[in-house]
Amino acid sequence: MKYDYLIVGAGLFGAVFAHEMTKDGKSCLIIDKRDHIAGNIYTKKWADINVHWYGAHIFHTGNKAIWDYINQFAEFNNFINSPMAVYKDELYNLPFNMNTFSKMWNIRTPKEAKDIIEGQIKDLNIMEPKNLEEQALSLAGRDVYEKLVKGYTEKQWGRDCRELPSFIIKRLPLRFTYDNNYFNDRFQGIPINGYTEIVKKMIGDTPVILGKTYKEFMAENEAKSDRDEFGKILYTGMIDEYFDFCLGELEYRTVKFEHELMEGVDNYQGNAVVNYTEREIPYTRIIEHKHFEFGTQPDTVVSKEYPVEWKSGDEPYYPVNNERNNELYRKYEEMAAGEENVLFGGRLGQYKYYDMDKVIEKALEMVADERG
Repeated sequence: MKYDYLIVGAGLFGAVFAHEMTKDGKSCLIIDKRDHIAGNIYTKKWADINVHWYGAHIFHTGNKAIWDYINQFAEFNNFINSPMAVYKDELYNLPFNMNTFSKMWNIRTPKEAKDIIEGQIKDLNIMEPKNLEEQALSLAGRDVYEKLVKGYTEKQWGRDCRELPSFIIKRLPLRFTYDNNYFNDRFQGIPINGYTEIVKKMIGDTPVILGKTYKEFMAENEAKSDRDEFGKILYTGMIDEYFDFCLGELEYRTVKFEHELMEGVDNYQGNAVVNYTEREIPYTRIIEHKHFEFGTQPDTVVSKEYPVEWKSGDEPYYPVNNERNNELYRKYEEMAAGEENVLFGGRLGQYKYYDMDKVIEKALEMVADERG
């Protein structure tokens, strides 16, 4: 059969592209190496709870057009992301705000908090930060750094903060209001019934083949007597893998999840996301999924999130946009520009860290380019 587009990847980018192209009467075929659609935003029903299988995904955007677009496919609740942080036997609100500072120093007013932070920064007298530790200390002072930044960051990166470059942290937002809303965006929420249903609606009747890599699919198709033909390919996988890593491997960040059903426990931690900031605790956070949708189920499902040092063959989550990798990506990007009738999209295909709203925005930009 002849298709207008082969879409490699059944995640959000590919699903938006397929939805828009089929509206234009184009024929699409989607393939994905996983055994499910929706990519990293996949939600799985377990004990009547929508479990964010690859980590917490809260949709947020300041772009009303994108908010209106995603609301075509689901009704969103009014969830506000308000994570907590545990340090030893202390519990703090995030992001860093007056609730955090009040608990940390037993104070009440913004002036008191500013005076303490500015005093600590002044005492440290760091003029030119040489590493991430000095950068964070120069931005937030010793207490915030030691309790809420140091251990968490070291777990994420797998090395001491003194061994990490200062540019990783450009700023540490300190809010001098009593506001636990993590995001500043105007629109925020969680889709009722989960993200998988959104992707399912976007894909509609477009055929999907699961459990096949791009190379496996192309080899099998080539061997068929009645092989499928494609006008164009949209590739949302790793751009370096597409080119057989011929210029070298790009680096990605990856994480590991341990999911657990707690039968008979209706409320384990009282919040959707709780970070653990001590380096000695191996996981970075615990997610309790029912709280994303204000669930009242008799059981609960929790997920421990562990940072993992990236190695070739691991599941890529997002790129490491440092100087070395960005330079290598630019070379792959030049090669991609020379590929006839092949489009590259998404976090992995464009080697960019995109939130969900930005994924939709970039997919719609590509659609507009295709429409001319």
